[in-house]
Amino acid sequence: MFDNLSEKLDKALHVLKGHGQITEINVAETTKEVRRALLDADVNFKIAKEFTNRVKEKALGQDVLTTLQPGQLMVKIVKDELTQLMGGETEGINLSGTPSIILMSGLQGSGKTTFSGKLANYLNTKKGKKPLLVACDVYRPAAIDQLHVVGDQIGIEVYSDRENNDPVAIAQAGVAHAKANGHNVVIIDTAGRLAVDEKMMTEISNIRDAIKPQETLFVVDAMTGQDAVNTAKAFNDVLNFDGVILTKLDGDTRGGAAISIKSVVDKPIKFIGTGEKMEAIDVFHPSRMADRILGMGDVISLVERAQEQFDEEEARKIQKKIAKNKFGFDDFLNQIQQIKKMGNIKDLMGMIPGAGKALKGLDIDDDAFKHIEAIIHSMTPDERSTPSKLNASRKKRIAKGSGRTIQEVNQLLKQFDQMSKMMKMMQGGGGKKMMQMMGGMKGMKP
Repeated sequence: MFDNLSEKLDKALHVLKGHGQITEINVAETTKEVRRALLDADVNFKIAKEFTNRVKEKALGQDVLTTLQPGQLMVKIVKDELTQLMGGETEGINLSGTPSIILMSGLQGSGKTTFSGKLANYLNTKKGKKPLLVACDVYRPAAIDQLHVVGDQIGIEVYSDRENNDPVAIAQAGVAHAKANGHNVVIIDTAGRLAVDEKMMTEISNIRDAIKPQETLFVVDAMTGQDAVNTAKAFNDVLNFDGVILTKLDGDTRGGAAISIKSVVDKPIKFIGTGEKMEAIDVFHPSRMADRILGMGDVISLVERAQEQFDEEEARKIQKKIAKNKFGFDDFLNQIQQIKKMGNIKDLMGMIPGAGKALKGLDIDDDAFKHIEAIIHSMTPDERSTPSKLNASRKKRIAKGSGRTIQEVNQLLKQFDQMSKMMKMMQGGGGKKMMQMMGGMKGMKP
């Protein structure tokens, strides 16, 4: 996500890094490269020009020209302007109604039905709501079936009426069903549009007028770039929607839609889709996204994801096991599962400041832990709880059972042993011991 843009902005700003003073020529050269980077990311030319003009105006202020580290201040100016361009403040979702009605709109193939499920799952698991999904796409083959499959996957009820071809009547019946059955959120999945079609736009306008939703959200595929912004403008002229959902931000997207959509339609981006799993949904934070675009990472989001998976009781049990030297492969497997629940591995690594540049060109498989899990699952329960029992013949059996080599089994055992020792060291007055150990290794006093 945004890899090419991040790299080009870094090169543009590199001109100023390390310089004790900035000249007007340097500023002009840098802003020109920034504008070029934005245009390459498929940002609208007018928006890119206005953005760099604002950056140049602020950069030519006396504070920047006389500062000791002008390069850093220039990065801050670009970051602040990027944040404002993408919306400035984080916008939440309006759940004021009883029930709260959310109308989903967008083109076909934008990921609208899947995102309806993700949003329902998010509101259920994170906000404690009881959502109802309503299938109003009566045109696309298997659209109703798709929503039912998504609903079954996340344990959310889906309302549909296969005998009715009137989306307005289905939406109204869905809201009535929600009221009668205690659902406090209704998510209406409407038919996608192949293009901005007058008949279809009239239909969705009629649905909106009939159910009066608290939120009308426009779902857009981030990979379509500038075209997504133009489509959003056409929909907004008719629907006057409340917010934008950007899907497929984990794909090979240039980022133009995320950067320029707010300034074109003057509506905030509320959520982003970051993967195929139902949990791959994030609230859109403009300042955090600006940090990531500039290669500064997103530590806050990383910590939030970790906290969601953190189980205090489980952590206490693990601490006791480490203290008694009983930390086994079953516990290690549980830790891996918690990391996997946090999301796409490459996406998580990208949240670490500076890691994006280090990971450039590396193909990190989302199933990076698969071979480790295969080796562990090929062990007996006794071997998992007592790894010291693993002799040569057992290792050979595990390697055959997991489809890996004996060398890979030995490597995992070695890494597990090192990790167990380090965890115990950190727990038992460990910081000092670790410093002593490191000091001994380097021939230094701790």
